[in-house]
Amino acid sequence: MCGIIGITSTKPVSSSIINSLKKLEYRGYDSAGIATLLDGKINEVKCEGRVKALENNISKIKMLGTVGIGHVRWATHGVPSTLNAHPHSSESVSVVHNGIIENSTLLKKFLVEKGHKFKSQTDTEVIVHLITEYLKENDLKNSILKMLKKLHGSFALGIIFKDQPDLIVGARRGSPLAVGYGPNENYLGSDSYALKSMTNKITYLDDGEFCILKKNSVEFFDDTGKKVNKSVLELSNEEGDYDKGDYKHFMAKEIEEQPITIKNCINEYIDKVNKDINLLNFPWKQNEISSIVLIGCGTAYHSCLMAKHWFEQLTDLDISVDIASEFRYRKNKFKSESLYIFVSQSGETADTYAALDICKKNKMKTCSIVNVVESSIARDSDLVLPIYCGPEIGVASTKAFLGQMLVLYMLCLKISFDQKIISKKNYKEKIKNLLSLSNLSKKTLQTDSKIQKVSKAFIQAKGSMFLGRGCSYPIALEGALKLKELAYVHAEGYPAGEMKHGPLALIEEGMPVVVLAPRDQHYKKTVSNMQEVIARGAKVLLITNRSKDEIQSENIWETIEVENLDEDLLPFLTTIPLQKLAYYSALQKGYDIDKPRNLAKSVTVE
Repeated sequence: MCGIIGITSTKPVSSSIINSLKKLEYRGYDSAGIATLLDGKINEVKCEGRVKALENNISKIKMLGTVGIGHVRWATHGVPSTLNAHPHSSESVSVVHNGIIENSTLLKKFLVEKGHKFKSQTDTEVIVHLITEYLKENDLKNSILKMLKKLHGSFALGIIFKDQPDLIVGARRGSPLAVGYGPNENYLGSDSYALKSMTNKITYLDDGEFCILKKNSVEFFDDTGKKVNKSVLELSNEEGDYDKGDYKHFMAKEIEEQPITIKNCINEYIDKVNKDINLLNFPWKQNEISSIVLIGCGTAYHSCLMAKHWFEQLTDLDISVDIASEFRYRKNKFKSESLYIFVSQSGETADTYAALDICKKNKMKTCSIVNVVESSIARDSDLVLPIYCGPEIGVASTKAFLGQMLVLYMLCLKISFDQKIISKKNYKEKIKNLLSLSNLSKKTLQTDSKIQKVSKAFIQAKGSMFLGRGCSYPIALEGALKLKELAYVHAEGYPAGEMKHGPLALIEEGMPVVVLAPRDQHYKKTVSNMQEVIARGAKVLLITNRSKDEIQSENIWETIEVENLDEDLLPFLTTIPLQKLAYYSALQKGYDIDKPRNLAKSVTVE
C-alpha cells in the first residue's frame, strides 16, 4: 500500500517528485523519502511521517539530479521510522518498493553469508543487496532478471543505479505500476493520479513485466527478458477533482458531492428518453447465467451484501457474497453458468485481484465494478462497469460506496426486467425513482447540526452499536466501519434481531446505539429490537425516513429522518447521516480525517 514515483529528465526532478508524493500520500503516510542521482553519486533524504516533513528537510539543502525516485510508506515489515523509510540504497543501487517480499528472511540469510550488511528491518532491503550482488558478474538487464526470479510475493519497484545517469528500472508482480511519457522526460508511478499533473499519456505494466526508462525512451520486457510492445492510453483531464476547494477535508467534499456523482453515474447508464438501463457490451445471454458471486473487501464487501438483498428480491438468480481474502484460499466449486462480480474502488485491491485471477484461470465469467477504468482488475475482467465517481482521495470511502451500490442496483434491475421478473410498468417506475435519487440525497445532506450534536456522545463512549434488518444491515456494517476508521471508536454493526443472542450483554447505561429503521417490512420488528436496547440503558439514535405515522417507540434519544423514497433506494439515503456521524466524530477529536492512522486508500498487499 505504499506509493512510488520515478522521473528521468533533462532538468532537476526533486520538486516534481515531492509534488507527486503529495498526491500519492493517500497510499501511505508512515514515512517518506527521495533519492536522486548526481555526478555518479546517489543522494538520499528520508524521514518518518508526512511528505511535508520531507519537503522541509529537502528545502534546507540543494538536492539536484535529473534522475530520481520517491516513496511514501505504509509499514508492513519494520516500524515506521527514518531508518526503515524508502528508498533503500547501497553504494551502487537505490530502490523504492510497494508490496511484500515473502521470502525476505531466506534471502537475507543468503546475502549475509555473501558479506552484505543490512541497516533496516524491512523486507525491501534484500532487493538492494540482491541487485548489488548480481551486478558484480552480470550486466544490468540480466541482473534485474536474476533478481526478479529470486523474489517471492508482490512488488512494484523503482530502481536507479550510480553508473546509469539517466536510467530507471521499473518492475511489477501483483502491485500496480504505470509509465508516463513526457517531452525529454519519462515517469514511473504507482497510479495515474501520481502522473496526471505531468502527463496524460501512460502505459500500465502487466504482471511479471519490467521496463527500462530513459529520458527519451522506454522499453518493456516480459519475465524472460523478451522485449514487448505496449499500447499508450490517453487519460481524461480531471485535475480539478483533486482539489479540496473550500472544504476542510477531501472527505467532506466527497460526502457533499454525492448528489452530483449519483447524477453522473445514472446519466451514464440510463436512457432518459426510453426510460431504460443500458449495459453496453454485456457479453452474455440471460440463459448463460444462473448464479452470481459478489466479491469485495471492506466497504466494497458491504456494497456486495447490499446487492445480495436486491438480487434476491428482484431476480431468480442464486446469489452469494464472499470476502476476497477468504475466497482465494478456499476450494471453490466453479460453475460455468456463474458470473463473478468483483467490486473495488481503486481496481487494485490485492486480495480482490487475486480472486479475479483465480476465476480467470478457471475460465469463469468475470465482471468488475470499479472507479478506475485503467486499473488491473478492470483490464483483466470480461466486462467493466465503471461507477463514474471521479477521484476519491479520502481514505475512508464515501461516494464510491454509493457508486458501487448504484451500479449493482441498476445491473440487478436490468436483469430482473430481462428475466421478466418485474413488469414493464414496475421497471419504468423504479427507473423514475432512480432519477429522483440525486435530488433527494441532496436534501438528506442537510442534517449537519443534529449530527454534530449527537457525535459528542460517540466520541465519549467506550463503544457503540449499529443495528439494522434486511437492507439496513449492510448499511449498519458500513456505518460502524466508518466510525472505526475515522474516530477510532469501537463500533459493531449487527443484525438487529441477533442482539438478544449475545451482544445485548454489551449494552450499558449511556452507550450510543444507532438503529436503522426505515419504514419497510422490517420496521415494526426493528422498533421492538430498539426498545430492547433502550430498556438496558442505551442512547438510541434512530435513522428512519419521513412519514406521517408516529414512531412506535418511546424514550428515543435522537431521531434523524431522511427523505421518503422507494424501499429499494432508501439505503442510499440512510448511509449519508452515518458518513457525517463518522466525519464529525473524528473532527471533534482533532484527528486527520483524510489520512486515518494505520490505513491507506489502496490496499495493494495481501
